[in-house]
Amino acid sequence: MKASTNSSHIDQKSHCAVIVAHPDDETLWCGGLILMHPQVKWKIITLCRRSDRDRFRKFHKVMKTLGATGIMGDLDDGPEQIPLDLFEVQSAISELLPSKNFDFIITHSPDGEYTRHRRHEEVGRAVTSLWKDKKLISKELWRFAYEDNNRQYKPHPIQNADLKIKLPKEIWLKKHEIITDIYGFAPHGFEAKAATKEEAFWQLKL
Repeated sequence: MKASTNSSHIDQKSHCAVIVAHPDDETLWCGGLILMHPQVKWKIITLCRRSDRDRFRKFHKVMKTLGATGIMGDLDDGPEQIPLDLFEVQSAISELLPSKNFDFIITHSPDGEYTRHRRHEEVGRAVTSLWKDKKLISKELWRFAYEDNNRQYKPHPIQNADLKIKLPKEIWLKKHEIITDIYGFAPHGFEAKAATKEEAFWQLKL
């Protein structure tokens, strides 16, 4: 499938689930897409950090900025990155989602977006498995397409991804503002640098 810079095929009446590991992943990897389609019904699920009061407050402020509804889970997210069982991650997703039917679903790649965060990879595998087993229903599954060549550079879009979207300047500035002003990450830190001006996705279709 050829890479494209056109996202206009997204129906503005679509109902989309964005399923990520952490509050900020939705903005880092697809915040521009969300901001470019304000009429889409965005449901954002983050599997970690519900008991983190500061991140909880910031996440829900970001939801208002994105025009989305958000739900947070509380899977273990300690620095040790103790592996989680696939069934545990799938169960957490199923418990958080009020609906299992969407026009399309967006999530992590099973390879993650950089070297390495185990939770990103686990969520990507869990969502993909649920979708293939038709426990999550959508015609399309989009997975983030980024890499860092084993920490050789900050995460950036994979050049041969199925879909690449160049963000208009005002959209990128808003995305960057969410990361620095609302989530509060340093302007020159990892998260701000990872908030790229182009977003990329692998597209799986039924």
